[in-house]
Amino acid sequence: MNAPARLPADRPAVAGTLRSALAALLDGLPPRQAAQAVERLIATYRGATPTEAPILRDRADVAAYAAYRMPATFEAVRSALEAFADAVPGWTPGGHVDVGGGTGAAAWAVSATWDGTRPVTVLDWAEPALALGRELAAAHPALDGARWQRSRIGPALALDSTDLVTVSYVLNELTAADRAALVDAAAGAAQAVVIVEPGTPDGYARLVEARDRLVSAGFRVAAPCPHSAACPIVPGTDWCHFSARVSRSSLHRQVKGGSLAYEDEKFGYVAATRREVAPAPARVVRKPQIRKGQVLLDLCEKDPSLSRTTVTKRHGDLYRAARDADWGDAWPPAAG
Repeated sequence: MNAPARLPADRPAVAGTLRSALAALLDGLPPRQAAQAVERLIATYRGATPTEAPILRDRADVAAYAAYRMPATFEAVRSALEAFADAVPGWTPGGHVDVGGGTGAAAWAVSATWDGTRPVTVLDWAEPALALGRELAAAHPALDGARWQRSRIGPALALDSTDLVTVSYVLNELTAADRAALVDAAAGAAQAVVIVEPGTPDGYARLVEARDRLVSAGFRVAAPCPHSAACPIVPGTDWCHFSARVSRSSLHRQVKGGSLAYEDEKFGYVAATRREVAPAPARVVRKPQIRKGQVLLDLCEKDPSLSRTTVTKRHGDLYRAARDADWGDAWPPAAG
């Protein structure tokens, strides 16, 4: 029997609900205190040393983190999930476990990708983050029954069987041994695993390591790669990453300054599954360059290889599609 077609969720509505819940969260929190907490958290997250204690220590830390980072994490994870969903048409996760999920941005992103409700479990070491995630989730009916469970992410991690495991912005906090243990635990428990990391060279290196472990465990890469072979990027010469646009809150403007209403979150990801996949024929891996009468697209292709293709006006509809193409899109676009 064929699976029913995916019912896409209303992403703008979910994102709007999250923004409203975060705005309510900051009521009563002194702006200076929130800004100082964010500055400390940024310094911690950008560090290369694995943490030995929860980064989010108290409610002020968690509130600042949620207001500052949840919208960006939500958009990055949602972008990765959307690409995954396109490559596995007709599939909808029956259950979701978010490892190291903190305040639950990935759980919100799953609900913005697939319609309906499902059992959701968010695991994290920081109890204040889980408590606040539970509070935020009260604003979103799809997360009404979510479980928020304290769990240390390490060699002893045991995951219940589920359809989907997400791991977002977590691997950078772990030792190499703990990263391997986490990926192996996810592969052993789930039909699909989606991992998101910062869009940096180090984040890319961690993703390649995780991707290799998933493929070795029998998973097929659904996105962003159009293949499950080795990544064609020569180590040290470049790194694969993408960009998601994020609306900037007042807290963003307090901490970073500037007047733009948005910022671009750079991220990398791997989405893999034990199911059959229909990956993109190719993936746009750089911002398209639009010139007079032509568009230059940098692509990762099935071969596997990296290539640059030039689409000109004489290509007709394909040229118009190239002008609308965005970084991270499948290429060529699906017909219809």
